[in-house]
Amino acid sequence: MSPARPNARRPERRRARLAAAASAAALSLAVGVVPTQALAAGPVAAGPATALPGSSAAPPGAAGHRLDRAALRDSLAAIHRAGMYGAFSSVRDGSEQWHGATGLADVDTGRRMRPGFEHRIGSITKTFTAVAVLQQVHKGRVGLDAPIGRYLPELVPGERGRQVTVRMLLNHTSGIADYVLPAFPGIVENPGEVLEANRFRRLDPEHLARLGLAAPPVAERGKHAYANTNYVLLGLLLEKVTGQDAETYITRDVIRKAGLRHTYFPASPRLSGPHAKMYESMFGLIEPARDFSVYDMSWAGTAGAMVSTTRDLNDFYRQLLGGKLLGPAGLRAMKTTVPAYDTEPGEEAAMRYGLGIYTLRMPDGRWYWGHDGGVFGAGTWALSTEDGRRQVAVGYNLMKYQRFEDDGRPKPDPIGDALFQYVGGALGGAPGKPSAALRRAAPGPLSPLSSPAPHGLPR
Repeated sequence: MSPARPNARRPERRRARLAAAASAAALSLAVGVVPTQALAAGPVAAGPATALPGSSAAPPGAAGHRLDRAALRDSLAAIHRAGMYGAFSSVRDGSEQWHGATGLADVDTGRRMRPGFEHRIGSITKTFTAVAVLQQVHKGRVGLDAPIGRYLPELVPGERGRQVTVRMLLNHTSGIADYVLPAFPGIVENPGEVLEANRFRRLDPEHLARLGLAAPPVAERGKHAYANTNYVLLGLLLEKVTGQDAETYITRDVIRKAGLRHTYFPASPRLSGPHAKMYESMFGLIEPARDFSVYDMSWAGTAGAMVSTTRDLNDFYRQLLGGKLLGPAGLRAMKTTVPAYDTEPGEEAAMRYGLGIYTLRMPDGRWYWGHDGGVFGAGTWALSTEDGRRQVAVGYNLMKYQRFEDDGRPKPDPIGDALFQYVGGALGGAPGKPSAALRRAAPGPLSPLSSPAPHGLPR
């Protein structure tokens, strides 16, 4: 049974309130949604970027634990029963794998979701871009703590060019704002109209970078504040030091090096392989939710334009965490993290962001590595144990499904609860609903109000 797709128009006053709520939530727009609010998880010393202690512990039963296929199938199906149009996933424990799907790829025709579909992965692209940059660091062409103005002096001049380092771009501590709202003017007020008007619009990465650089900073330099502009700048850095298009370099030296067969930067607005339709609701401002699976992704570029499959994502993160894509120094740098949100004295952030990858503490008390991503209509989440043995990747095709009261308070979120229970169980932990605190800290699928702006913009 497919979820209802309401057609009734809301009164204008309610629409204005919903638009305000969406704006406050940073729209949870595309390329991913790194959360930024607190989850108290025990004492930790405050300080600069740090490698996470004790994060290598495997989940209960990860070693030699056979996957419970019936439980995975039922838990994935619960996401559809909760209201998600469709979802598909790949789970791995050592050499054992499970692939499943639930719900609809097309709500109008009733076409079913399939496990091997290609999907827009949004800000999971950032991990690939970070690997490419760290390869250049290893070759001595880029200094991790060198100022970005050394490489892009005309684009990032003056004090900012001298003070913002490559590392700050990679871990989102540059203080540079996101470009997405300026690139899509009017999207908060009329998202359906604006997204439709820009479906086939080509955007130059340098133009996007300038939009973000011109916007008011959202945080002081040195403090984590997620912005896609950082990763567009890193793409321009790659072009400067390699002498070739950044997407071409990433394809050759990261995607092909990892042996991924269904991962690519799209050459047109259309995906090349079998895929689901991808529906955007924008918190109820687009009703019925509209399919944006056909979309020019130049607006996301090296920050979030890639296409992949859940099987490929598990392959990628296993190779990365196993040291096959970067040397020990590069992987160690990538896993050196900063808190992803402010904490109270004596509290520890449950999410910490490294260089294009984050680590998240789940209810089982253990840390998992990965990233999430969300573009218009498509969401993806991939997590692995630190050794890459136990993994889950899941894709789904209805975005910003969350709803708000007239005063902007979020309504109960059964889809988020079901998604969280599925991911936690797939990783071998005890499934359970996320607490209110964890909901605030967890990735975009769970947290429409997790951050002031601009978190939740394409990631």
